Parts: sequence; C-alpha cells; structure tokens
Amino acid sequence: MKVILASGSPRRRELLERVQLDFTILSVDVDETWHNDESPTDYIERMVATKANAAIQQLNQTTNSNQDGATSCMILTSDTIGVLADGKTVLVKPTDREHAYTMWQQMSDTEHEVWTAVQATLVALDCTSGSTSDNASECDSVFQMIDQQHILERTSVTFIALTQAMMSDYWDSGEPADKAGGYGIQGLGAAWVSRINGSYTNVVGLPLAQTLALIKDITPDSEKSVNSL
Repeated sequence: MKVILASGSPRRRELLERVQLDFTILSVDVDETWHNDESPTDYIERMVATKANAAIQQLNQTTNSNQDGATSCMILTSDTIGVLADGKTVLVKPTDREHAYTMWQQMSDTEHEVWTAVQATLVALDCTSGSTSDNASECDSVFQMIDQQHILERTSVTFIALTQAMMSDYWDSGEPADKAGGYGIQGLGAAWVSRINGSYTNVVGLPLAQTLALIKDITPDSEKSVNSL
C-alpha cells in the first residue's frame, strides 16, 4: 500500500528513512493556533485530524492527474507539542524571541513532557458519486476515508538551569524557530537536556517504534511497506 507522510518536517522524513519505509511526501499547511480553552490532548488530536483532512483534500485536487494509479493509500500525520508539569500549558513553536524566552524560562531547571500524536488514515477512491459508467476509469473519483487510528506518545524531559546568555545565543543560532517548545534535542538543544524518560525519537518529532506498530495495526498488508525491523 502506498504510504504518504503528510508533513514537511525533515526530521520526520529522516526518521522514516532510517527504517527504509517506502513513502512519499505531501506537505500540508494548516492553522496550528492553540485555543486557550483546549486541553493538550484535544489540541494535538485536533491537529493530526485536521492535517489528515487537508491531505485528503490535496489528493482529491490531483486525482485526475494521479501518476501511479493508486486506488488506496495510507496517510500519516503527526504533531508534536511540549506540555508543562501542570499538564495544561501547551508549548508550541515560538512565534518570536520573546515567546521562546517565556517558554524556556518555564522549562528551566525543571521537567516537562513532549507529546507526539500520530494518525494513520486509510483512504480509497470512491467511484460511486457522479459515476455515469460501469468503467471505474470514467467515473468521478474522490478519495474517502475508510479507517483511521491514532496514538499519543509522551516523553519526560528535564532541562538544566538556563541563563539569559544561553537563551540569547540559542535563539540567535536559528535552530529553535520551527520546533515545539523552541528546542531541538537532536541539535544544539541537546546541551540543555539533563535527562529524558521515554522515547528519544518522540522528542525529535516521531515515536518511531510506535509509529511502525501503528502502521502494522491498521493495515493487513503492512509487511509490504514496513521492513522486518
């Protein structure tokens, strides 16, 4: 089955490439604004569902020019956030330096959690609507969702005490801008992490072992697209 990673994140792409998963990329652009009355769980589950719907819409816009002729596929969507120890405050991508400093001060010398939700959505071409012929190639086909499952993985991360100079230097490096909580554990941000409890790849942006298990759970022929790892 064709697998589509609906994400522009190079980190998620690199993680899936490590296990030799055969997939294609479809970047989606959605509003990731956190609503103040949303719990972290509600927010992150809304994000992966919204990204899946956006991916389906994009697929349907290009159905008539479908080059590989795939009649079904699996869409993977993912979203990563940080959550403070209060279990309520969501740490998203920083909008500017001040926003990053505010988050880092809240994480300094304490523990927070990194949450990643992953949704696997199975879609198939539906040729019934608007069809004027028994020939499937002549009907008006659209991709419809036939099944979906999602997981939510949490990893505890402890930061060292941060100084103003450390925060200033890190922001100036350019690394924090596109990362939940404003840091990358796989990059310079690793120097701030004293310990983690849980999946390392989850903090990077995709819990790899759990994602592969999700793929196997949702499709009966997963062995065709996921190697024995």
